[in-house]
Amino acid sequence: MTGGFTRDDLSEDEVARRAALYGPFTAAVRELVDVTIRTTVDDDEIRRAQAEIEAVTARLRARQLPGALGVSYGPDGRGRPWGNTVVGLRNPVAPPLVTEHHPSADGRVWCDFHLGAPYEGPPGLVHGGVSALVLDQMLGESAGAGGRPGMTGTLTLRYRQGTPLGDLRAEAWIDRVDGIKTWAKGHLIGPDGVTVEAEGVFILPRWARDRIAAGDGDTPRFFE
Repeated sequence: MTGGFTRDDLSEDEVARRAALYGPFTAAVRELVDVTIRTTVDDDEIRRAQAEIEAVTARLRARQLPGALGVSYGPDGRGRPWGNTVVGLRNPVAPPLVTEHHPSADGRVWCDFHLGAPYEGPPGLVHGGVSALVLDQMLGESAGAGGRPGMTGTLTLRYRQGTPLGDLRAEAWIDRVDGIKTWAKGHLIGPDGVTVEAEGVFILPRWARDRIAAGDGDTPRFFE
């Protein structure tokens, strides 16, 4: 175990098998979250559904982890943040975002995604905290994609206009670097242009610095 990261050395086939199992399962729970907000069925149907959901929950709790999922990684050091609130394959709270990037020094990453009813703040608009959540993840992924991984030190946002629920785009890139610190910038884009701008400082954690200094090749590439 390294800073919450666990090497498990699963084969590619086993990772694919688990993704194929848990991905659709989590998507079904994500749909349940959405329909919980928007359903208009009658009272008796709500009570029946609640009883069924409680029964399924009890079945699943028969065997579970004692704490959070953490991040597992294999021989190549690439992490699987399946419990992550923004990109987690096993987290129904996550939209989830699937980021894209090309190898480059500026760590440019982007993602097209959809935010529906579970992410509402003001009527019809994305909650400002959710915008911050998404941009924190995107800026962090940018730092990692540029070979400058780190944990969030500071995050500053400017809300230029309301972000409407629906189809959105997020972009992020590395602005500058200084030792263990990386400055990244990014924004959210809605149908009428940029809605939120962000700048963050990402700091390589001490445990990772120590392992790199020691020449430990087992250090996970946890933000790639």
